[in-house]
Amino acid sequence: MKVTVKFFASLRETLKTSQELLDVPVGVVTVADLREHLRARGDLWAEVLAEGKAIRMALNHEMVDGCVSLVDQAEVAFFPPVTGG
Repeated sequence: MKVTVKFFASLRETLKTSQELLDVPVGVVTVADLREHLRARGDLWAEVLAEGKAIRMALNHEMVDGCVSLVDQAEVAFFPPVTGG
């Protein structure tokens, strides 16, 4: 399965990338699994995507929680909470 992973705002700035095309390994089936897979890269990845950090996730432009299943050719986005006013 392939997915496009996008990073926005401070995540993009810290990780120095806005997106990547990723071959998802067997066993990575949910958005939370994908986040964990990316954290396993270590260093900044582990810090930026750490468990407990408030990070919003979207699958194909819809806000989701981590238990949502990935689908082939999906776009998965990670971004910090946004406030307005």
